Amino acid sequence: MTRVLVLCTHNSARSQMMEGWLRRHAREAGLQAEVSSAGIERTRVKPDAVTVMGELGIDLAEHRSKALSELPDPWRFDVVLTVCDDANEACPAYPARTVRRHASVPDPSGHELAAWRQVRDGLGRMSRLLVDGLAAGRVPSDDELAAALASAGEVRADEGGQGDLPS
Repeated sequence: MTRVLVLCTHNSARSQMMEGWLRRHAREAGLQAEVSSAGIERTRVKPDAVTVMGELGIDLAEHRSKALSELPDPWRFDVVLTVCDDANEACPAYPARTVRRHASVPDPSGHELAAWRQVRDGLGRMSRLLVDGLAAGRVPSDDELAAALASAGEVRADEGGQGDLPS
């Protein structure tokens, strides 16, 4: 069983959407994976995240924002993926066996649903790449994950991780 953690600042949108995608893709691939998401601090799951994921049949309605300390055995993940720059900078040290990856995913908060859909779809491509890699016994690089995120040219993160999203 591969344990995967998606870490973000508040566990309110990007990490929640990625968790939903990873669970779906792992199930479809027959990959034995335990997928969790958490934040450096917890807040609430944003309704727009629930809405856009629900459009594709991924139900986040029962998800809740969690802090890393609330997860069972939070220090024993095989892969830790940070999806925002703040979480990447604040990410705690993990045991040597943990593979850390980072993708600077734009924050769709404050934007129209079109921006949320772009981020959702980018996360979906990134999730598929990660699951396919794990099924083949490897973890894609940060550059490969970033390329999957932006492969349709829709989602581009700037240095601050806020991204280039439509209003």
